[in-house]
Amino acid sequence: MRVFGQYFLPAVMVTVLLFLSSLWLPQGSVQDCELSWLPCLIVRSETNKVESAAAAGWLVSPSADDENVINNNINEDAVLGVCPGQNFQVSRLLLYLNSALGPASDVMLEPYLLCWEELIKFMEALGPLVSFFTGKVQEKITLIRRLVEEEAAKFSFLTAPDPQCTHNPLRHAYSSVRSMLEAELQRDVVKFDRRTDSGSRTLLRLHRSLLWLQLLLEKVVDEGRSDRGRSDGGRSLGELCAEAYAEALAPYHPWLLQRAAQLAFKAMPSRAALLPIVCVHTQEEAEPIILLIISAIREVHHRTQRELEQRSMMDLP
Repeated sequence: MRVFGQYFLPAVMVTVLLFLSSLWLPQGSVQDCELSWLPCLIVRSETNKVESAAAAGWLVSPSADDENVINNNINEDAVLGVCPGQNFQVSRLLLYLNSALGPASDVMLEPYLLCWEELIKFMEALGPLVSFFTGKVQEKITLIRRLVEEEAAKFSFLTAPDPQCTHNPLRHAYSSVRSMLEAELQRDVVKFDRRTDSGSRTLLRLHRSLLWLQLLLEKVVDEGRSDRGRSDGGRSLGELCAEAYAEALAPYHPWLLQRAAQLAFKAMPSRAALLPIVCVHTQEEAEPIILLIISAIREVHHRTQRELEQRSMMDLP
């Protein structure tokens, strides 16, 4: 009976959480990709070599202190190689993040969406209680990708290919964050007084969630540094998740969803669970790898933030 009681309350809270998340920021219907989204994403990830993937060395420069940690401790095999047995791969995430850095400080949409697909794998590795979050993220990815594909199809139909054009070909309106925001403003798709299924509004939700992940990883690094010489083990991963959530997402969620999220964070694994996810054995080995991820996420977030702010889109309903 005691075992039943131990698991009954978390199960009830997860059920409530999933129900509430289905009501959270509805995005409208999305088209299925054949029978499900996963096979299509696998094909896309393998066959659509992201146009800027050749520039995978565009990693954003970290701070001087962080750069010293990276240079002195990084294990290149751990970052650049494939981690056996892991669905989430650091090397793949860094490739997509770097490829998302477009010209003129823009953010390319396709690699940005691929980044999120990889980050979903990272979150799922933290445990099933985070599934309420990943489900909503996947819904937003699917919606934006549908808009991209529809726009690309129209663009391809209306634009005759130029065999002489081999450099900087014409791009459709949903090729990048900047072009999408501008196109939707011009087409009067974005509404500042009510919810719509626009790519701009959906991007804003992903943007806030990206900040949550950035803050979480920053807190993990800071806590790992403060742990040195301490015997109490420091704050748990759930506590760090809750702090990052309070800063980045809680202000936009109803009270009941916030309470359910707090309960989910309490059930998260220890910070040590992050080590095998990034394919290392110690906190010292993990720190430079996490710093690389933070640095790349921070630049993508900064660029997206600037584009949204310039168009007064930070508070789209």
